[in-house]
Amino acid sequence: MKVLMINGSPNEHGCTFTALTEIADTLKNEGVDSEIVWLGQDPIKSCTACGACHKSGKCAFNDIVNEVAVKCESADGFVFGSPVHYAGATGAITAFLGRLFFSNAQKLKLKPAAAIASCRRSGITSTLEQLNKYITINQMPLVSSQYWSGVHGFKPEDVKQDLEGMQIMRTIGCNMAWLLKSVEAGRAAGITLPEKEPRVSTSFIR
Repeated sequence: MKVLMINGSPNEHGCTFTALTEIADTLKNEGVDSEIVWLGQDPIKSCTACGACHKSGKCAFNDIVNEVAVKCESADGFVFGSPVHYAGATGAITAFLGRLFFSNAQKLKLKPAAAIASCRRSGITSTLEQLNKYITINQMPLVSSQYWSGVHGFKPEDVKQDLEGMQIMRTIGCNMAWLLKSVEAGRAAGITLPEKEPRVSTSFIR
């Protein structure tokens, strides 16, 4: 089992990375592998709804989105992390998730996922609301914790002093491992994925 974690911070080893690392360490203790992918600092284009991905199976903009999409095939769970920028997720992870989910939703569908946020003072809940929408619209079981999934701090050293925040991250790791093992046990017992009805799309303008 493997969990793919996305670091949407412009700082590779900043506060968001510190939180993700705490989850990764917990997953390791639970016998679950993980990988942290940093989105980097290069600009990430937003989705233009060109529809090319529906024909080719990959985004027309051949960058980190397509690189991560390949990793999604073998991933069993996901964690999407972002610092708080103006009470929301970073522009990089917003553009990244928009294109990833639009072009490769089937590679993520029904796989457990969590969203985490890091901030100096406030804005965690609005950022989580934004990130969680990608997860829930794609029928992915949302992995939660005992409180809002965030940490506080201006520097990584500050985050490590946020004892409650770090415990929240460890709880996410434990809950993710438990859910992945439950899915694996269900699959071994012959439980199949839910049967899907044909998609119905209703326009409110006639």
